Amino acid sequence: MVGLGTHRIVNPERYRLSQYRQPCRMTLLMRIGLVSDTHIPEAGAEIPPQVYEAFRGVDLILHAGDMHIIDVLDWLEDVAPVVAARGNGDYPTESNKNRPGVPDDPRVKEAQILQLEDLRVGLIHAFPLPEEILWRTTEELINMHFKGPVDVIVCGDTHMARIDRYPGLLMVNSGSPTLPGQVSALGTVAFLDIHGTDVDASILQLA
Repeated sequence: MVGLGTHRIVNPERYRLSQYRQPCRMTLLMRIGLVSDTHIPEAGAEIPPQVYEAFRGVDLILHAGDMHIIDVLDWLEDVAPVVAARGNGDYPTESNKNRPGVPDDPRVKEAQILQLEDLRVGLIHAFPLPEEILWRTTEELINMHFKGPVDVIVCGDTHMARIDRYPGLLMVNSGSPTLPGQVSALGTVAFLDIHGTDVDASILQLA
C-alpha cells in the first residue's frame, strides 16, 4: 500500500505588496523549492553549494526522491523545512554501497499530499506524462497515488527538468542538480510560486 502524508502549510508572515491606484493590497506569496535525484553519495559527497544558494529564502523544500541517504534532507533543512518522496533508489541495495537506503522518517513517504495555500499538491518520485501511459488515465493514476484530485504534481526520476500544463493540472519535474540527463554535471532545481489559487513554475539551471 502506498504511504501517504498529508500536510497543511501556510505562511501568514510572507507577503508581497502589490501597488494599485486604489487601494493598496497585500497578497500572499509562497515560494517552494523543488529538487530531485540528488544521488548522494553516488553523484558526489555533498549537495552542490549552488543548491543552497538557490533555495535561500524559500518557505519549503520538496524533494522528489532518490536522496539515497537521509543526510540530504538534514542538510537541506538548514535552509527550510523539507518534505520528501521515497524514490526507487532510497531502498537498501546490497550490491551498491552508495545506496544504503533511507530509513523510516516522518519527512519521507511514498507519496505526499500537501495543501499549500489554496492548492492541493502531490509529491511523488515517478509519475508518467499522460501520453506515456495509454492503458490508464491520468485521473486513475492520481486517484491511485493521491486518493483524490490534485492541482500540481511534483515528481522526478527521469533526471530531465520539464514543466507540463494540462487542463486543471500542472506537472513539474525539477530534473537533477547532480546528474542531469544521467550525466555527472551541475544540473537544475525548480520553484513553485503560489498566490492563493495561482501558481507559477520555473526551472533554474545552476551555475
